[in-house]
Amino acid sequence: MNEDALGDSARRELTETEQQLVELARTTIDASTDADAGGDGAHTMGCALLDATGSLHVGVNFYHFTGGPCAELVALATARTAGARDPQMIVAVGNGGRGIKNPCGRCRQVMADAYPQLRVIVDTPDGVRTVGIRELLPLGFDWAAEQN
Repeated sequence: MNEDALGDSARRELTETEQQLVELARTTIDASTDADAGGDGAHTMGCALLDATGSLHVGVNFYHFTGGPCAELVALATARTAGARDPQMIVAVGNGGRGIKNPCGRCRQVMADAYPQLRVIVDTPDGVRTVGIRELLPLGFDWAAEQN
């Protein structure tokens, strides 16, 4: 993924708020992981979300061989149960110091469908940046259009 593909919004460093969101995701998974050093576990990804009111919400993944929710989806659901209706920014971080992890395809599609205004903190070849969810899902399936 190059900067041209990410647009002009990707060409700036993270703000202090964005850096705090990354740190919250990191501390969340560090406190919650069940994986041994270098090992696997059910909880290996942490996520932090900022809503329009400035409230922060967190979640962790729940890995299972049959599938399971990613940390981003858990954080979105947790935010909703806390009353958040307008999530603005999200980031996922791996346990064991693995750093920022970009959302999987399923999460990208869910976030683009449900929250097209959402910005995502991602790791790029040029460093960590924040981008709009639609920039991560160019030419994606338009679920809303198919509902008519």
